Amino acid sequence: QVELVESGGGLVQAGGSLRLSCAASGRTSSNSAMGWFRQAPGKEREFVAAISWSRGSTNYADSVKGRFTISRDNAENTVYLQMNSLKPEDTAVYYCAVDLRTLVPSINAYDYDYWGQGTQVTVSS
Repeated sequence: QVELVESGGGLVQAGGSLRLSCAASGRTSSNSAMGWFRQAPGKEREFVAAISWSRGSTNYADSVKGRFTISRDNAENTVYLQMNSLKPEDTAVYYCAVDLRTLVPSINAYDYDYWGQGTQVTVSS
């Protein structure tokens, strides 16, 4: 069992930046991946970015490529999402999640085993 706690959300103007953090506690595994998903009002949850824990391989949604960077600090058991050039369309609740049984940073929400509580990101125009 893994607990995930997101932080770093807030209100920012379009073009600004935020860095989200997700601290994991409990069981960890070298064959894990951690991902970020988001859900805007009236929208389905969508994939944002993911990273494999051991190798650092990454996947990004097309909508955030070149703007967002996912990274991890293995010593701190924390994953980050650096969000630059934010757009109003990025407004959503952002969730981190961990997939305990993969070497691939999956884009599929159903692959993930534990989820954080979410952190709100609001981008104003």
